[in-house]
Amino acid sequence: MSGLLSGYRVLEVGSLGAACGRFLATLGADVVKVEPPGGDAARRARFDWMARNLGKRSVTVGDSQLRELAARADFVIDDLPARRRAALGLDHATLSAANPGVIAVSITPFGSDGPYADWTGNELVCSALGGTLRVTGYEDRAPVKEAGDACVFHANGAAAAGAMFALVERARSGLGQHVDVSVQETAASRCTNGVLAWQFDKRAMTRTGIHISYGAARVRCIWELKDGYCFHALMSGRIGAPANKALSAWMDELGFDNPMREVDWLAYDRSTLPADVRAVWETAMDAFFRSRTKAEIAGEGRRRGINAVPANAPADILSDPHLAARGFFQEVEAEGRAIVAPAAFVRAGEIAPAARAPEAGEHTEAVLAEWLAAPAARPEPRPRSAGPALAGVKVLDFSWALVGSFTTKNLADYGAEVIKVESATRPCLSRIDVQVGVSRAGQFDDKPWFIHMNTGKQGLRINMKHPRWREVIEPLIDWADIVVENFSPGTMASLGLDYASLKARKPDIIMLSGSVYGQTGPLAREWGVDGTGAALSGRLHLTGWPDRPPVTPSAVPYGDVVLPPYMAAAAAAALDHRRRTGEGIHIDASMYEVCVQQMAGAMLQAQLDAAPERLGNRAPEALFQGVFPTAGDDRWIAIAAEDEAALARLAEQVGQGLPQDLADFEARVAAWTAPQDGADLMARLQAAGIAAGVVQDAAELVDRDPQLAARGFLVGADNPVLGAFAHQGQPYKLSRTPARITTAPGLGQHTETICREIVGLSPEAYAELAAAKLFE
Repeated sequence: MSGLLSGYRVLEVGSLGAACGRFLATLGADVVKVEPPGGDAARRARFDWMARNLGKRSVTVGDSQLRELAARADFVIDDLPARRRAALGLDHATLSAANPGVIAVSITPFGSDGPYADWTGNELVCSALGGTLRVTGYEDRAPVKEAGDACVFHANGAAAAGAMFALVERARSGLGQHVDVSVQETAASRCTNGVLAWQFDKRAMTRTGIHISYGAARVRCIWELKDGYCFHALMSGRIGAPANKALSAWMDELGFDNPMREVDWLAYDRSTLPADVRAVWETAMDAFFRSRTKAEIAGEGRRRGINAVPANAPADILSDPHLAARGFFQEVEAEGRAIVAPAAFVRAGEIAPAARAPEAGEHTEAVLAEWLAAPAARPEPRPRSAGPALAGVKVLDFSWALVGSFTTKNLADYGAEVIKVESATRPCLSRIDVQVGVSRAGQFDDKPWFIHMNTGKQGLRINMKHPRWREVIEPLIDWADIVVENFSPGTMASLGLDYASLKARKPDIIMLSGSVYGQTGPLAREWGVDGTGAALSGRLHLTGWPDRPPVTPSAVPYGDVVLPPYMAAAAAAALDHRRRTGEGIHIDASMYEVCVQQMAGAMLQAQLDAAPERLGNRAPEALFQGVFPTAGDDRWIAIAAEDEAALARLAEQVGQGLPQDLADFEARVAAWTAPQDGADLMARLQAAGIAAGVVQDAAELVDRDPQLAARGFLVGADNPVLGAFAHQGQPYKLSRTPARITTAPGLGQHTETICREIVGLSPEAYAELAAAKLFE
């Protein structure tokens, strides 16, 4: 057996779920794409389409053959409105009558239910209604979209996680279920900072251009160089101190004005530094960075450890020695030429070869012969499983900060028993970052940011530098199915907890390692943050207006939150693979690499056409789109027309014929929308079949969006310290085994229970270890 999903069949209908299908193909599944004669409309954006459809097969079939193929599939992925899905017989109720084990995965702009379920939308419109657009761009201009398909790609990761969780559950029950994903809700799930600022401080975040927000503070992170731009942010305390000190020393050596020379970096707090002091610092840093080149930042700056990286163009990535050392690229054919494309989303065993993207209907005859030769799948009836999708799965969680915490949140919310290992001597960054007024420095359990990321887990407090830590941790290794960590590579090995050591103790263990650069390669042990992946992958370079420096979303991470669902999906696929083979596996996940995967279309364009550049709010998949003013202070609406029919409907609303000059039409649309109420205009345009969405802030996400409310975007839960408040749910819904959201643990809240009931310590043994100060 090669590939975690070898032997499974995936039928993909439509284009919105193409990244999910591509992810499953990299894990060895046979993915067949259903297209109309001549190909689906998404082929217009040819580079993105090619990147998302490598390694798949394509068929052109009628409705009856489509249903026959679906009856033989393990997974059916679609992007159809619920009514259209039912009319084709692709709704889960109809599919399961012929194939009880089928897992139906729907990825749509707003989900399959709720008041907006029949609305139309695309990347721009979903980012507007999902809150991410609101915090991206400059304050003196319209909000501007992130590069590529950021929200859709994230939703595909959520779909993959849901599909794999349903697969794990199917092994118990024999039954499939419906996985329903909303792109809008997935976008909103990234807005945790804004949601918390509104819930606790009634403070609405907005776009901050070249800055990112930490609480009420704005920290500059994008700097102009001699020949481009770089990402760099001063981080707080012990985590940021070495890099901050290195930058200060470099400025001194080169003779630059340096107001940071005497700073105690261990005491520095990015959330509380006075704004006037920060302004003086940033003026000096600006002069320094303008004197450097991209090569100097990537070379000398990296050698010094200043935690700055150049904002790569897509073509720069092709010659990255780190990615080359990791074998990240595979050679493929595209438009008659040999080029390279990203291979893996995450490294989970053997990666399937990346065959070229198919021609429309190219494999119809072969697929029909293979798939229809066997009868439709009809597994033996079994008792319905009780409990959540991941019931019985045991996870030992060494993670901290965002990537690992969000990964294990996915697992815990769907029923895995997750034990989070922490200590007061090395607390999670989210336990110490003061971002809202209710939180206090020096307190560990009053940070809602931590609570959002760690729902459903148990808390174990243990000092891993204590000489007796193995007495507790080793029995937990024996207990666990999965071990998760996101330390710098080498940290777990220094403790004797690397995969080789764990496998020697427990051969079928599954280990997930998440980091910025991955576990191997020349940069593996380099330190980085969310913005590092954005800069290196080309995301930063391509986000913003062509006449201004690139921008990054304010307080809305990307790599930190988009990698976790793909990691969780790989973990669940590994559980199924272990069930079938008895084998464990080490999953190596890189934030940098998953960001490159999101930007794969731009990389293909750089090899096959002119180098891509920043487009503002325009995009190749839409004939016309933009963000336009509406009545009120800083109020906007996103409008998109993906083809001439939609453009004609929009022109009719505006009061003119089909436009010939799109730039002139853009100005006319802006003049037309400016005096109108955004919500009323959105409803009228949607009623006319035009994709439109107001640009929402966190207050609207939390208090006023009827679609998010209907789908349970936030779930009420009590917290012992902060009381009752709405916790963040999951944007993917499993029809039979939904997520269950409970509050996060206090530091060490379950230590004694874990030690007594799972580790097996006697009361006397536990008391002795407590007296020896192991549980600190």
